[in-house]
Amino acid sequence: MAHTNASKIYNLVGAEAVLTEAEDLRKYLTGFSSSFGYVLSDKNGSCFYTDPRYLEAAENALKGSEIAVKKFDSSIEELLRSYKEVAVPIERIGYVDYKKLQDIGLKIADSSSAFKQAMSVKEDYEIDNIKKACEITDKAFTALLGEIKEGMTENEVAALLEFLMRKGGASGTSFDTIIGFGENSSVPHHETGMRKLHFGDIILIDFGCKVNGYCSDCTRTFLFGDDKKHATFKKAYANVLEAHMLVKEKLKNGMTGSEADAIARNCLKNYGLDKLFTHSLGHGIGINIHEFPRLSPKSDDKLLNGMVFSDEPGVYLSGEYGIRIEDTILLDNNKVISLTDSDKKLIIL
Repeated sequence: MAHTNASKIYNLVGAEAVLTEAEDLRKYLTGFSSSFGYVLSDKNGSCFYTDPRYLEAAENALKGSEIAVKKFDSSIEELLRSYKEVAVPIERIGYVDYKKLQDIGLKIADSSSAFKQAMSVKEDYEIDNIKKACEITDKAFTALLGEIKEGMTENEVAALLEFLMRKGGASGTSFDTIIGFGENSSVPHHETGMRKLHFGDIILIDFGCKVNGYCSDCTRTFLFGDDKKHATFKKAYANVLEAHMLVKEKLKNGMTGSEADAIARNCLKNYGLDKLFTHSLGHGIGINIHEFPRLSPKSDDKLLNGMVFSDEPGVYLSGEYGIRIEDTILLDNNKVISLTDSDKKLIIL
């Protein structure tokens, strides 16, 4: 039976009714994946309305749960006509849908903060799913190292890594796998392409997979052979690793996202590398690869026990090299636990 959170969100929102259409939020409420549907909750309970493509699977998945399943064969107007007030995640719906609710005379409340609050602090089953995704991620990376050969393209390495994650039990990737060889590593979100691998190249791999809808996120940077031309890169790698590990050591329950980011940024500043750290330290991870909280220079988001997020300091020298070292981490009992934990010492294949 799927884990469900519809009553939890309904109680947090406090509106007469809560309507949810967004695919990821629906998944959080029902534990069931579908490309179409609405979850409607009120004082009498919750119902998942969907079309015939998902009806049988949804009924099986939600049998015995708090959520009833019904065929959606009317309109939103019809579904909501008995209510005076409905809550929707306002930041996630378009103007046309918002106007439709207004036009039928509904008072509109916002459920966004309730979702943010509930989804950011993970329950045990969510942590278990993320842990499994992280274990698969680590094993796939370790297996990949022995398969990388000169002349392979970034695309081929991405395909092989994704195959290994699927083979290990993942349902898919958390996001499009990023593989950057050589100078391509200096672009933080490089689009994996047909660049071929040469001896002495830096390899940057940013990857993750899903288990039961929950994501992992990991980045490793290493060398394909040592051509003795990477002295600066090696020093910078050691500095980035120091910043990464310092976050794990110093981050505490109750810190803000900006305080966490400053741990890594100030460490890199000691080596004159802070200006090359061009993105934020991290982001929440769950059903979505980017969730609350934000670990960035301006974030006042509170980091709390039970939250899962990334620790990913990096430095990027345009056209030359990029280094990012990233783990998915859990804040538990005021300590950081690394959920991805494959070798972070500089690997030279």
